[in-house]
Amino acid sequence: MSVMLLNCKNCEQTLAGNFCAVCGQKKYKRIDRHYLWEEFQYTVLHTNKGLLYSIKSVLRNPGKTAKEYIDGHRVNHYKPILLVFVLSGIATFLSFKVLNLKEVMAVYFAQQNVDAGLVGTILSFMSSYSSMLMLLYVPLFALTTKIAFRKWGHNYYEHVVMNAYILSFYTLVSIIFAYPIMFIFRHSPEDFYTVTQISILAVPVILVFFFKEVYQGKPLKSIVLRVIGVMCLALLGYILFIIVAGIIGFAIAMLKGPEALEMLKTK
Repeated sequence: MSVMLLNCKNCEQTLAGNFCAVCGQKKYKRIDRHYLWEEFQYTVLHTNKGLLYSIKSVLRNPGKTAKEYIDGHRVNHYKPILLVFVLSGIATFLSFKVLNLKEVMAVYFAQQNVDAGLVGTILSFMSSYSSMLMLLYVPLFALTTKIAFRKWGHNYYEHVVMNAYILSFYTLVSIIFAYPIMFIFRHSPEDFYTVTQISILAVPVILVFFFKEVYQGKPLKSIVLRVIGVMCLALLGYILFIIVAGIIGFAIAMLKGPEALEMLKTK
């Protein structure tokens, strides 16, 4: 009994299995209800790979997960840059639609005699372009960790992957622990702002925990000193980032006209 051989629909090479050995495309299957359900499971719900698997791995061992990915164990993991993009989108939705971050922060800074219009402009810009800003933040922060850990064997692009996992872990921790508390205090701007500042203070602890898992053979003291260097460099970069974001946001509002700027000031 002869077996009918199929050709890859992408490159026309003969298929010997479920995937093309030349271009990697999956064997052709007509798109129907079953196909879409399988794709959804593969992308999001698959028990051995996909988004949920990566979220679970990052929450358990962010440094170990990053090290595995860098060392080549990648088939089960969601792409780290894509993971940042997805999680930043979820965090932005929760921040601005559930926590009402823009309104709460505008009230807080108004109480501190800070120009509410300028704050509104910055927050509007950050909410509109949050995913792109998060993706921009990864390579910028990677530059600081590369400088601090420059003699420990990883190149800049591997530090980009590490920082994608660091940011993913921080975002998940914020969603799970900080956001519920912020939701409780959403009608108290001062307490709300205090929670946001406390969550930022967790960053050095997260970095030490993360890099201790990546560099398991290195002394804790050396890691702590390098994390301090990272925080100093990041602080300088963050100040510049806020200034640039504010200028760009203000410029966008001005380009839309004086009416847009006045609307931002009244929101």
